[in-house]
Amino acid sequence: MTQDGLFEQIKLRFDEAPFVRELGLELCGAGEGVATSRVLVQPSQLQQDGFVHAGVVSTLADHTGGAAGWTLVEPRQTVLTIEFHIRFLNPARGPVLTCEAKVLRAGRRVTTVESEVRNEGGELAAKLSMSLAIVSMDRVRS
Repeated sequence: MTQDGLFEQIKLRFDEAPFVRELGLELCGAGEGVATSRVLVQPSQLQQDGFVHAGVVSTLADHTGGAAGWTLVEPRQTVLTIEFHIRFLNPARGPVLTCEAKVLRAGRRVTTVESEVRNEGGELAAKLSMSLAIVSMDRVRS
């Protein structure tokens, strides 16, 4: 599959999640074992002190990590988050947050991924480590 074909396939999966669409997350790139995304921060996504809410940051990092995992599974497989650990290193500020995710270890049943969320100036806002289960689409959709 070409890089463009892989990106289009992963973008379709990325955009399937209604919650992700509602938040306005956008897949920007995907290649073998990597994915990038962004969100244009909306006022409704801020917490009481004016920073981007931790739930938005976590979702951005989690879903982008899932996209990186999707790049390495078979067409009839998907990935589901088993667990993640996130560290908030600096307040997340808009107007744009970006995320880069990369697979650290691709297994047959479990894949390990790291995601980094950055503020518009490149400052690291959060780092997420996650485990993804690799499961059959038939099992998920039944």
